[in-house]
Formats: sequence, structure tokens, C-alpha cells
Amino acid sequence: MKVLVTGAAGFIGFHTARALAERGDEVVGLDNLSEYYDVALKHARLERLKPFGSFRFVRLDLADRDGMAKLFAAEGFERVVHLGAQPGVRYGLENPFAYIDSNIHGTASVLEGCRHSGVEHLVFASTSSVYGANTKMPFSVSDNVDHPLSLYAATKKSGELMAHSYASLFGLPVTGLRFFTVYGPFGRPDMALFRFTKNILAGEPISVFNHGRHRRDFTYIDDIVDAIVRVVDRIPEPNTYWSGESPDPGSSPAPYRLYNVGNQQPVELMRMIESLEQCLGRKADKRLLPRQPGDLEDTWADVESFVADFGYRPGTAVEEGIRRFVDWYVDFYGIDR
Repeated sequence: MKVLVTGAAGFIGFHTARALAERGDEVVGLDNLSEYYDVALKHARLERLKPFGSFRFVRLDLADRDGMAKLFAAEGFERVVHLGAQPGVRYGLENPFAYIDSNIHGTASVLEGCRHSGVEHLVFASTSSVYGANTKMPFSVSDNVDHPLSLYAATKKSGELMAHSYASLFGLPVTGLRFFTVYGPFGRPDMALFRFTKNILAGEPISVFNHGRHRRDFTYIDDIVDAIVRVVDRIPEPNTYWSGESPDPGSSPAPYRLYNVGNQQPVELMRMIESLEQCLGRKADKRLLPRQPGDLEDTWADVESFVADFGYRPGTAVEEGIRRFVDWYVDFYGIDR
């Protein structure tokens, strides 16, 4: 198939583009190479996609309406995997319009492109952050998520709603995936595992928010990509049993589905740090701090609807995933442990 992958120079986008190219799909990777974090890492990811003759890179901003419309009109994509976004919870306190431009205006450009060019299936990334103030565990796609705690979460929930409206109005088949704390090789430098590794190796202290008591459903990148590829191949259909009297947010009378993709094994942050210390052979200098605005207390994914529909359950143990990340990190940055 011919597939557009937005955010192809990003963490999940890079791994997804590579997986699709490896299996023989024609992949067009789009990214604006934002300077939100080290652009050199984004270029390094793209370099590893160059050997695939079925991959082609386009530098373009999602919020560029005219550019996006021309790209869709010219390429004739069969599938779109929309992973491009302004990530991060805390950055929203400093630069809120980055989230509006990328996550709302950018998603609108993708939806319009899909609508007008006959895309067969749009798969888009959402986030566990949309569960916000919810405390019932595990988080289910059938739960109401109207109380986001960060602007990032609010814009991603907005993307879910916009996608549903296009599925309803125009019959565009859409599947949304709520990812839970993704980590692994070529990960984002602003995320905890990457920052902790860098600081521990440099002999610098690490900032441990909420005194390390919160839990995260850490999900290894290979599990995320396996889920994405499976979803790309399966076009959603309307749920004929859907009821407006007891509406299920995870499905619809339109061709629209939402799924959680998580490891279903919440890990306390302190345990993650201990595993990292063991892999690095060094102890961390921990600075325990209060929870930051916008952070969820805990996350835990209910993935049973995904397992039922796709026969797949993410399951890489956090200790194994951290080991793989550390092996990549020391090799990529040439560090002698």
C-alpha cells in the first residue's frame, strides 16, 4: 500500500515508517523537523530510513493547509498514519500555541486531506493523558474523558472528536490509538527514561517528581509499532449495536474505533529507576520533588477490546525494555560504561 506517516522523524513515527517499509509498503514520511528537541536525533532517525527504496521524506508542517492539500492531491495515499504532534505535557505551560497549531490545526489538515483524496483508513495517535482526572483503574476507552489535566491532553481529545465527526459526516474510516508511556531506542530526549539515563551517566542528579510514587504503564516501542501495523490493515466498520441511550465512547455508528495500547502492568517510577541503575551499573542522585501540574497520578491501560479485535497483547517487560534502551543509548552516543 501507499502510506503517509506523519511525524516520521519522531520517535514512534520513525519506527512505524521503518516497519511499514520493511514489509514492502510505499511510505511517504512527513515531518517539519521541529526544534522542540535535538534535531540531530531526528536526522539520525531519517538516515536509518534512507536505505529503504520504498521510503521517501517530505519536509512539511502539518498546519500548512495549502502544502498539505497539495501533498494529498498529488500522492493518492491509501492509508494515513497520523503520528505527528507537539508532544509533552509540561511544555504546554510555556508554549500553548504550539499545541493548538500542531495538534488541532495540523490534525484538521490531515482530516481534510483524507476526506478529499479518498483515503481508505486513517490511523491516528492519541494518548493516555486524555484520561486526566479519572481515577477508576484500569483506564478503558469506554470511560468518559472530559476532564483533561493538560493542554496536550485537551488537544489530543480534540483530535479524537474531530476524527469522529469526519467518520460520521463523510464516512472516513478512522481508528484512534491511545498510547501509554512509550519508551525504547531512539526515544524522545524530553522523556524521563532518556533524561535519567543521560544524567546518571554524567554524574548529575535526576528530578523525581511526585517523590517517585506515581505509576506508569510503560509500553515498549516494538509493541506499539506491532499494534499500529495491525490496525493499519484493518478498516473499522460501524458498530451496529451502538446505542445513543448508553453511548460507548470507544466505538460508534460511524466507522470509528478507539483503542488503548499499553503494557497493562503499571510500574512505580522508583522501580523503573532501580532497573535503570542496574543496567547502567550506577546509582542515581535523586532529587525528590512534588508532582508537576498536568501530570497524571497513575496510568493503567485496559487493552481487552484491542486483544479481542486484533488477537494481540503488548507484553515486553519493563526490565527488558530498559535494557534494550540502555544498550542503544551507550552505543548511539559512544559511551563507555
